[in-house]
Amino acid sequence: MFKNYFKIVFRNAKKHPMYVLINLVGLAIGMAVSIIILLYVQFELSYDNYHPDGDRLYRVSRAWFNPDGQISLHLGHTAPPFGPLIQSDFPEDVEVSARLFNFDPLIKSGGDAFEEERFFFADQEAFDVFGWEVVAGEGKTALDQADGLVLTESTAKRYFGDTPAVGKELIALLNGQEVTFQVRGVMKDIPENSHFQVDFLASMVPVVQFYGGLEAFMSNYGSNNFSTYIKLREGLSYKDFEAKLPSLIDRHMGETQAGIPMSKGTQLFLWPIQDIHLYSNLDSEIEANGNIDYVYIYLAVAFFILLIACINFMNLSTARSSLRSMEVGLRKVMGADRGLLVRQFLGESFVMTAMAMMLALILVFLFLPSFADFSERPLSLNFFQNPLYLLGVLGIMVFVGLISGSYPALFLSGFMPARVLKGAFKAGKIHERFRSVLVVGQFAISVVLIVAVLVVVGQLNFMVGKDLGFEKEDVVYLPSNAEIQNNYLLLKDRWENHPGIQSVTISSRVPSGRLLDSQGATAEVNGEMSQLNIRIADIHVAHNFLDTYGINTVAGRNFNYDLASDSTEAFILNETAVREIGWSSPEEAVGKQFLYGGQRGFVTGVMQDFHFESLHQPIVPIVFLIATDRKNPVSFKIQSDQREQILAYLEAEWAQLRPDFPFEPTFVDEGFNRQYEAEDRVKTIFTFFSALAVLISILGLLGLVTFATEQRTREIGIRKVMGAETGNILLLLGKDFLKLVGIGFLIAIPISWFGMNSWLEDFAYSIGVHWTVFLWAGLGAGVIAAATVVSQTIKAAWANPVKSIKNE
Repeated sequence: MFKNYFKIVFRNAKKHPMYVLINLVGLAIGMAVSIIILLYVQFELSYDNYHPDGDRLYRVSRAWFNPDGQISLHLGHTAPPFGPLIQSDFPEDVEVSARLFNFDPLIKSGGDAFEEERFFFADQEAFDVFGWEVVAGEGKTALDQADGLVLTESTAKRYFGDTPAVGKELIALLNGQEVTFQVRGVMKDIPENSHFQVDFLASMVPVVQFYGGLEAFMSNYGSNNFSTYIKLREGLSYKDFEAKLPSLIDRHMGETQAGIPMSKGTQLFLWPIQDIHLYSNLDSEIEANGNIDYVYIYLAVAFFILLIACINFMNLSTARSSLRSMEVGLRKVMGADRGLLVRQFLGESFVMTAMAMMLALILVFLFLPSFADFSERPLSLNFFQNPLYLLGVLGIMVFVGLISGSYPALFLSGFMPARVLKGAFKAGKIHERFRSVLVVGQFAISVVLIVAVLVVVGQLNFMVGKDLGFEKEDVVYLPSNAEIQNNYLLLKDRWENHPGIQSVTISSRVPSGRLLDSQGATAEVNGEMSQLNIRIADIHVAHNFLDTYGINTVAGRNFNYDLASDSTEAFILNETAVREIGWSSPEEAVGKQFLYGGQRGFVTGVMQDFHFESLHQPIVPIVFLIATDRKNPVSFKIQSDQREQILAYLEAEWAQLRPDFPFEPTFVDEGFNRQYEAEDRVKTIFTFFSALAVLISILGLLGLVTFATEQRTREIGIRKVMGAETGNILLLLGKDFLKLVGIGFLIAIPISWFGMNSWLEDFAYSIGVHWTVFLWAGLGAGVIAAATVVSQTIKAAWANPVKSIKNE
């Protein structure tokens, strides 16, 4: 049976190579794209599935609320007491809890030094929470000791080669002090599909000591720097347990000065560990997570491209039905029933699909490595390591074979033999309309994808090019240390003497970072000191910070180094903070009393609103105050034409001031751009896949137009003999197809408008979906379709009418 199907397919390929090639290429591209995207989606959905009790593991997050109930800040980290308190207060519900504290120390081994980003201090219970496998030495008990350290296998090999790592020592530079750790265990590398990666696990004891001992550690509710995880008892609903957590907050944190329970202003939430990667994009995360919206988008793109390819197959098969009508009639006369014919045509469809799949697999193996590098995911199609991939490929083949072959099989098998053999066969209006619907659907999908590309590109260009309200160009910042901070003024004067350095300043955070620091505030409103129920983020800065970054004041004045009181009593707010506090104008705010985090003073100035964070975030209330002990990055405003010379100069300076640390300068504008990498990746993928979708649609249109002109060759010849112009012929043949493209465009408008507006909701500031986007998308699709139609119909229009009539 299958041998017969192969014979028929190859016979048709020999007689009509162009149509077979269009089907093969379209189906191959569609299936290749689907396989690549499904591999990506499968990896994204597999995060944190490796834990033995993954369905009972949860991360604790902490949120703060404004008086109106809106979340003002939501961190994926919590304060140190919460993990142990959750376990001790609810022992019947919580089996175990553990905390992780991420730090980036300098690790010294022999004469080498490396700055490590995947260094965690951890409770020993971490080995009871996570599915980490120890392969040498100790695991849980290693973290009992103050100097205990556990390495992953790859880290142990990186530092010690093939020599056993257990028993070796490593020196970590922690807050300017060298601490010696002993490697007491080695564990397997954490799988790449984990929402955070670990190279080092150190005992939590040094952290407790840094916070002033266990009592101070367990009473610190303000240092929300700890990743807290719990394992619930079997059968317990995490939502039911989450509802118990406000009582824990009130029990241990009490009330505000106004007598309001603390749980009204801050709450704890639970996140299933397997949901964190795709659903948790909070204000702080251990590592950047994925986004379930993009998973849905990629799936939709894969489905649409595959659907367009299947539509091509159906359209071309039904359009060319007249060429096989005699075959069907003869088979029915010879005794073939409709079921047999359906199986035959479906069999041919599956043969064609199998051939396309072989081509698709070649395309996958050629382009998957590049896609894996681009998406930063370890994707591979290895049937030996994962036999389920083979089932997936077969599933795609069955799906495509059925979708693309079912309608042609039912259509072709329904021919009436008497009418066919008499030469009275006609496809019928219903089938022609259905074919038109498919063409409309193809181009509607193509236009939707084109609109999506234009909106994504426009939004990305908007974010990169938007005026943020300060001078972000030619400002570079570097991490500092205690020596730089203690000698800042002397170093500042030295650096500013360099002809290419215009200004130097220091701050607790720099623009493009997150505004995660805040304290309680009280302000003079309507003549009375009122405690504020809003969150005001704080930035500790040097006196010249606003000047260095070109931030304008709209009322009052800037910090003045010559006024000693400015170092302890001056506050500068942004316009949003003034509005949220309740002052009617920036001018009214100037001179008002202000108490922030225990520091009392006056509002000396109001700065204009500017975007400190990315455009994903709205502008929030901010207060600037002079740095005392909270300062880190050093910012340099430099001459753009001396960039390389200045970086070389600063590298030499940092080699002296921060020996052994890598020189890592970051330009502020580049820091902002890095926050849009996910959108940039979507833009590239969308552009590429949309181009493929349009290409497949054009291939299908090319086949239909070519067949239509072949079928009307004699008619065209007669019309030319009767005096028809080339333009008349082009209009006659092309108007129906271009009308379908126009209808597809009209259908695409509301779909793409709704979809892209939903996507833009993720941004606090966006371009919106302007009508010109639809204009350009429609013109693009229309021009491409018109060019395809004209390129084929013009051949028929220019052909010699005598030959056309003779050949018919």
